[in-house]
Amino acid sequence: MSYSVKEMFYSLQGEGARVGRPAVFCRFTGCNLWSGEEKHRATAECSFCDTDFMGTDGKGGAKFGSSDELAAKLVSYWPDMHKGAPYVVFTGGEPLLQLDSRLIDAVRERGFEIAVETNGTLSAPAGIDWLCVSPKGQVKLRQTSGNELKLVYPQANVNPQEFVGLDFKHFYLQPLDSTPISESNNNAGYNASTILRECTGYCLNHPQWKLSLQTHKLLGIR
Repeated sequence: MSYSVKEMFYSLQGEGARVGRPAVFCRFTGCNLWSGEEKHRATAECSFCDTDFMGTDGKGGAKFGSSDELAAKLVSYWPDMHKGAPYVVFTGGEPLLQLDSRLIDAVRERGFEIAVETNGTLSAPAGIDWLCVSPKGQVKLRQTSGNELKLVYPQANVNPQEFVGLDFKHFYLQPLDSTPISESNNNAGYNASTILRECTGYCLNHPQWKLSLQTHKLLGIR
């Protein structure tokens, strides 16, 4: 199997339970909830995405002909495989459209701990060390267990309490990015400070939930 990667880079995890941890990020091309084209945003099942996952033209992006080829490239981004705890985060788009057992095995053989950030609409393969599920709208979850559930808030017709009975150790609310990406983006018109207050208040009133901030944006890093 070949793999299409939008971008690859080394940075700090900016969100959720493992915020601040150094990681190699591998962003796969493609998603099953939005084409990535602005003309389809208004009718997409996930219309508030703030990420470019189209094509392979990002920094480090490419098509990789085999799992070994991609795994070797990931190794090249880690400063020293003999120091620290090598950690890779597969994200997207939707990474489970491409991540398979061959790539998981190849990456693990090279010493990486594997994390995945998924929308939860596809079942995750075995061998993932840290699984973060981020539900989108009313789309049915197939992956109802993992390490972390991270819900962008607010979302229309989505009640966080619908998820608290699922098999996750951590439950996070993450404020909706209110930055207008285009006129068709339904984030436009939201006030960031209002959203943050709503998220903070919700967590205080429902202490099973913790607040997740996009610290990489606050710090000005990727």
